[in-house]
Amino acid sequence: MTTFRRRVAEWRFPSLRRAALWVPQVGSGRANTLMVFSLCSVFQASLKADYINKPFAQRCQDLVKVIEDFPAKELHTIFPWLVESIFGSLDGILVGWNLRCLQGRVNPVEYSIAMEFLDPGGPMMKLVYKLQAEDYKFDFPVSYLPGPVKASIQERVLPDSPLYHNKVQFPPTGGLGLNLALNPFEYYIFFFALSLITQKPLPVSLHVRTSDCAYFILVDRYLSWFLPTEGSVPPPLSSSPGGASASPAPRTPAMSFASYGLHDTSLLKRHISHQTSVNADPASHEIWRSETLLQVFVEMWLHHYSLELYQKMQSPHAKESFTPTEEHVLVVRLLLKHLHAFANSLKPEQASPSAHSHATSPLEEFKRAAVPRFVQQKLYLFLQHCFGHWPLDASFRAVLEMWLSYLQPWRYAPEKQAQSNDSQPRCVSEKWAPFVQENLLMYTKLFVAFLNRALRTDLVSPKNALMVFRVAKVFAQPNLAEMIQKGEQLFLEPELGIPHRQHRLFMAPTLTGSFLSPWPPVVTDASFKVKSHVYSLEGQDCKYTPMFGPEVRTLVLRLAWLITQAKQTAKSISDQCMESPGGFSFLSWLGFSPMGTNCPYPANDLDEMGQDSVRKTDEYLEKALEYLRQIFRLSEAQLTQLTLALGTTQDENGKKQLPDCIVGEDGLILTPLGRYQIINGLRRFEIEYQGDSELQPIRSYEITCLVRALFRLSSAINRRFAGQMVALCSRNDFLGSFCRYHLTEPVLANRHLLSPVGRRQAASQTRGPRLSLRFLGSYRTLLSLLLAFFVAYLFRVGPLLCTLLLVLGYVLYAMAMTVLTERGKLHQL
Repeated sequence: MTTFRRRVAEWRFPSLRRAALWVPQVGSGRANTLMVFSLCSVFQASLKADYINKPFAQRCQDLVKVIEDFPAKELHTIFPWLVESIFGSLDGILVGWNLRCLQGRVNPVEYSIAMEFLDPGGPMMKLVYKLQAEDYKFDFPVSYLPGPVKASIQERVLPDSPLYHNKVQFPPTGGLGLNLALNPFEYYIFFFALSLITQKPLPVSLHVRTSDCAYFILVDRYLSWFLPTEGSVPPPLSSSPGGASASPAPRTPAMSFASYGLHDTSLLKRHISHQTSVNADPASHEIWRSETLLQVFVEMWLHHYSLELYQKMQSPHAKESFTPTEEHVLVVRLLLKHLHAFANSLKPEQASPSAHSHATSPLEEFKRAAVPRFVQQKLYLFLQHCFGHWPLDASFRAVLEMWLSYLQPWRYAPEKQAQSNDSQPRCVSEKWAPFVQENLLMYTKLFVAFLNRALRTDLVSPKNALMVFRVAKVFAQPNLAEMIQKGEQLFLEPELGIPHRQHRLFMAPTLTGSFLSPWPPVVTDASFKVKSHVYSLEGQDCKYTPMFGPEVRTLVLRLAWLITQAKQTAKSISDQCMESPGGFSFLSWLGFSPMGTNCPYPANDLDEMGQDSVRKTDEYLEKALEYLRQIFRLSEAQLTQLTLALGTTQDENGKKQLPDCIVGEDGLILTPLGRYQIINGLRRFEIEYQGDSELQPIRSYEITCLVRALFRLSSAINRRFAGQMVALCSRNDFLGSFCRYHLTEPVLANRHLLSPVGRRQAASQTRGPRLSLRFLGSYRTLLSLLLAFFVAYLFRVGPLLCTLLLVLGYVLYAMAMTVLTERGKLHQL
């Protein structure tokens, strides 16, 4: 008691110093206990108060001193508050240190202090290990766990991951909610991982590069520390000289569970009520933190979809239960890349199946088991959901790169550096054939899902074209397509072996247990390995569509046709946008001409990125088409035949071609292909106003009130002098021609109308001569007049004389146009 009082009094917080001076010297054990609790409460309250009032750097310095000076029995009371104050609350209301936005180039001082404090070898981890040595437990609410885990525990069903074994705490009578009893390391990592999910998404206006933020860098440091590619896991940091932090109590032997939904409903109660301590392998303590870190990351970031939920989500009416963000996907990609490097750091003699022996260290065994037993199933469901529900925009690139990173473990193998100087695509070694076969659905089914997405996107966009190119380039790596095809053949070959082997292997694919749980028997038959993989991820009733079968080949041919169309469309856009500058007038440069008349595709991002974007789009699509030909062995004859069959013959280098239509009684009717062409911007109708020119909508380059006033004035003049205008236009002399040029407009029926209904309506409309003053309501006309008067003022010409000169000039111009118009009509006769 005296020691604790002295430590508090010597500490820098004034409020704590005052609180410690009046503590009496009592001998009663009960009184001592009450006094300690009282001091702990004052300690915690004062720490929180000073934490709010002091600057960030001073707060961290004080926390470091507290962690070093105070024992675990005092520190455990502030540990939950400290973790929440750093990573934010689980409900997302408190943001904590906001590590997802903290960047070194924006806030270098705060960034360096936070990274040093939260480093795997920093003060915060020292606090974790100090509490770990005393075997403290902290409650974590089950309600904040991922959906499938929460539902399983609430239904009293034991989750399949050993992460939750021996941790579920049922509430006392009248208590609220279920909790997990976590040790300090687990509690810290749970909060760290969940802060990526529970915190509100970053606002769109805030441009934060995920790879530069503190959270992303910390994830990378923790992975490198606890899942090392070289050497062993560093030992826990000791807070006292010569001391060591204790590992958690040995786990009960891991139990084998079947897939989701197959647990015994009473298993959870039985497991918790009989928590027996057994002596596990002491060597397992070497990597318990590594296993915990990986399982927490996988559970919190990937385990948001179960097999049943995934099957339900195939319905178009199903609601999404969890929607990942682009930031979330980027962090998961970092995890996958590191796991590949971690698994590939095994030496060749350790990676062979014969190396499974008691002489193998737990870390080596863990490297071999990390991806297939912890990640594969949950990642597959996560990717399936992303491919099916992610918006059809350029943000899908994050999901795409995460998928491609998982498909290429050879990129993270140690020997990749020796081949990096080769300009030709590297041939995928045969040693990766088992990985391809055991991840067959990751390659084939997700490739089909990507095809379906690509067929619904605008391939003229350079960002979408880049994604098609990236996928085609990865799958076109030499020998990869052959490996995938071999895997499909192994899965589709008939079962001629012993029936009970199939049942034993397929019904219990335990892929998510602890690395200490017994491995399934080594199956030398590659066909059974592939079938086990497919059935464990898709269920026994799955309907497999071969990637190299006729159905997928049809989709590939359709994509090849769309690529050809997109290339032609991009060229057409480039040509028309190159021609547009010549048609610009001075007034158009000022912005008074109608938008969209010079370049017919204003919504396409080609217009935003310029001619270089057109070149990139053409390059991406050309290479993607070549890669698809290599993967699926397409011939030029097939593509040519498909092009002719779908009617892709271009008119005038792809210009002025209508969408695919058929002629009906009421005009042109779009076919499904034509609707697809319009939606994706491949073809379009030339749309122009076909009604009364006086009644067309007011344009953006017109003055609204002035146009309406001029319309009322011209309507009054037309009603008052209708007879005189008809008489003048009926004359056969030059005056009649002059009046017809100004007072009549071309017959609507003579315009280029696409619909027969429009032609019949136009033929029934007869309009007599009339005066139109609408041109005076245009900004262009008014600015031209203003410029004319300004130039006249510079030459000392008065307004009246300038007006007379303008009228005289227009009369001469109109007389010349009248003569030319009459001659044109004579030639037509």
